[in-house]
Amino acid sequence: MEQRRISAGRLGATLLVALLLVGCGGEAPVSEVPLPVLVNNPEAHDDSRVATRGVVRHFEDPLHYWIEDEDLNRVEIFPHERIAPHLGEAVRVEGHFRFSTTEGRRLTLENVERLKGE
Repeated sequence: MEQRRISAGRLGATLLVALLLVGCGGEAPVSEVPLPVLVNNPEAHDDSRVATRGVVRHFEDPLHYWIEDEDLNRVEIFPHERIAPHLGEAVRVEGHFRFSTTEGRRLTLENVERLKGE
């Protein structure tokens, strides 16, 4: 009898966790990380979901877009066509952050929000 209660308790806990994951889409939470932190310690946030703020800039050859702060801390943003309409604007971006010594700091955009008054 005691074994059934334990098994039922474990089953209930497992189902609760599964429901929470399904309800959240199974995605990891987004962490607010300032650009200087992403620049100075990118390994700590590699392969995680982050949100950060900056002004959208670009370069033509080769074409790429990034956000930067007043100290020129930068993170490249992908896909380019989603961030391009915000060129020159202060934005808050959310997405999947990756870092590599060959590719640099990149954020694959999930959400972009124009910041008013910044």
